[in-house]
Amino acid sequence: MSGAQPNAGAAGEIAVFSILRESKCSECGEELYGGSMLTMYRGAPLCLACSDLGHLVYLGRGDATLTRRARKYSSLSAVVVRFSRSRGRYERQGILVEEAALERAEQECLSDEDRRTVQRARSAERRAEEDRELVERMTQAIRELYPRCPPAEARAIAEHTGRRGSARVGRTAAGRSLDAAALRLAVVAAVRHRHTNYDELLMRGRDRADARAAVAGRIEEVIDRWGG
Repeated sequence: MSGAQPNAGAAGEIAVFSILRESKCSECGEELYGGSMLTMYRGAPLCLACSDLGHLVYLGRGDATLTRRARKYSSLSAVVVRFSRSRGRYERQGILVEEAALERAEQECLSDEDRRTVQRARSAERRAEEDRELVERMTQAIRELYPRCPPAEARAIAEHTGRRGSARVGRTAAGRSLDAAALRLAVVAAVRHRHTNYDELLMRGRDRADARAAVAGRIEEVIDRWGG
């Protein structure tokens, strides 16, 4: 566990270690994989359940106000640390607190001057999750339409066309609903730029319509090979 010591937290704090290597609880025998949390008791590792900390929830670092309030309202809390190999020391990752305390702290943050900041952060997280889900669904739909399209290429097309604020076909209503015609437009556009000399023709001053006509056959070849 990278030489973890029970006193890695400040005086009076319960230290919980986010481990880098596999370990095992000395009491119940549970396997603890990298990224798991444990405590050290008399030199032996304990899982959170055996440490009587399993009912606590994790709050990552980054919002000092929320962290301060959550600790204030939690009758039991612990600091989570992880060993940094590059710096050779333990660094704080967050805290463990009671769920009710965290909920109360969040409500307070939402009701004071931090409300807008918290809401913006949550909105950004929500939008990012929506975008990830859209890319996953779009990648799957592209692979169903073009079963021999390389997986990495399908994902790249989905990520490109579904990028928020891009005004590309993936952000249209048809694109978000995974309309086959809209996805074909996205695939054709990707093939045009990735698998033909279309961009080179434009750079030479070729008329856009002429350049498209010149590469149309090559586009169909690629799409046919992908099973379209």
